[in-house]
Amino acid sequence: MASVSTYLNFLGNTEEAFRFYASVFGTEFTAPITRMSDAPHGATLSDAERNMVMHVSLPIAGGHLLMGTDFVPSMGHELKLGNNVSISVQPDTRDEAERLYHALAEGGSEGTGMFEAPWNAYWGTTIDRFGIRWMFNVPN
Repeated sequence: MASVSTYLNFLGNTEEAFRFYASVFGTEFTAPITRMSDAPHGATLSDAERNMVMHVSLPIAGGHLLMGTDFVPSMGHELKLGNNVSISVQPDTRDEAERLYHALAEGGSEGTGMFEAPWNAYWGTTIDRFGIRWMFNVPN
């Protein structure tokens, strides 16, 4: 069955971000976190880089998987935080949208709040404390 997932890249705090997301959505990782040390090139990395996340996967809502990894500077990875990634969540109720919005907005920035949108939906967007942009849309 076809599906859509969102993959997020971080600079060393993937595990922290995903543990936070798991607490917000009340879900668990689909498998144990894979570390950079588990990769064939893991032995060539520093101790700090070996502990970085190579892959993590978390179901968040409606069968959507959120996946992530840490960028490793010594491997030439460069990450630019910004609004280039948006995750659009369509909760079943306004109450759930409000709960998710406020949990993710805590410590974040650039939130719109939840409001009646012109396309006949209850909508809002926020950037969480990890620089990830979230959109919420509950059709009326």
